[in-house]
Amino acid sequence: MIQPINKNPLTLSQIAPSATLADQQAVIDLVDTLRAHQNEAVGMAANMISVNRRIIAIYLGPLVLPLINPVITQKTRTYTATEGCLSWPGQRQTTRYQTITVDYLDARFKSHTQTFTDLAAQIIQHEVDHCDGIEI
Repeated sequence: MIQPINKNPLTLSQIAPSATLADQQAVIDLVDTLRAHQNEAVGMAANMISVNRRIIAIYLGPLVLPLINPVITQKTRTYTATEGCLSWPGQRQTTRYQTITVDYLDARFKSHTQTFTDLAAQIIQHEVDHCDGIEI
């Protein structure tokens, strides 16, 4: 179900605990909400829909990929990026990595390790920052 976007800095700054199988509805709601905002967002973290769990969803081309309990295990080649966010007005500069490797669970809670580059890597880093209570 599509959820409203959380803009409360107090809740957005909290570190999200790991998700469990009990959070499957939150994964569905996050994907639904990201799809509803496809013209203005390429990724979303669960705290953006007021669910304080370590769940993100990103667009990879036309597909939405949920990543549950994502952990970035490797990072290479820094660059400066300008990013916006549905939870915060305007755009800000931040440092990102060109290539990252991420350990995560899929929507069926199966474990994966995958390397992402360029825009996908940037989106994941932004959303993992949300999970860590970091706002750009």
